[in-house]
Amino acid sequence: MTTAKICGLSTTATLDAAIQGGASHVGFVFFPPSPRNLSFKKAAELAARVPGRVGRVGVFVDPDDETLERAAPYLDALQLHKTSPERAHAIRQRLNHEIWAAVAIRTRADLDAAARYQGVADRVLYDAKTPEGAALPGGMGLRFDWNLLDGFRHRLPWALSGGLDATNVAEAIRRTGADLVDVSSGVESAPGIKDTARITAFLAAVRG
Repeated sequence: MTTAKICGLSTTATLDAAIQGGASHVGFVFFPPSPRNLSFKKAAELAARVPGRVGRVGVFVDPDDETLERAAPYLDALQLHKTSPERAHAIRQRLNHEIWAAVAIRTRADLDAAARYQGVADRVLYDAKTPEGAALPGGMGLRFDWNLLDGFRHRLPWALSGGLDATNVAEAIRRTGADLVDVSSGVESAPGIKDTARITAFLAAVRG
């Protein structure tokens, strides 16, 4: 059965919608340029509302040790963007948290890069590669060509991200066989503003 992570949550109402809708994971962003960025205090408040059956994932972009150490106590997994395998390994050794390595995809060669995280990450998150010079590494509503996954030998558990919403997630699951899908901008009414109805619809589409 495919499950879902609702990423970039910032309010109790949208967090509760994700939990009640059946999300397996919820994501909190720690990256100041993002419209979804949270303070440590707010993230701790939200994390305290999450039941044990739902994974709490912190999203970071090449983070420093101080940021990780302040956020880690109320997280179950660390999702690392633009972070080398060597750095991801050091983070895992330091904090002993589950590691998700985000790999930006545009070509089949980009997919091959995921193998570098074998033995380092617990899961790879395949996300669409953003344009050169983009301020954000994800959450921009872009999707990559799912055909790239045809016949690909995954070395690690993986999740599908990038450009998903309630209208295409069922197709994405059928097309790729993903057992975990990740959404952020696809359940928003504006950048950084999650919509409870869209969260509910997305999760219903995943279950369907």
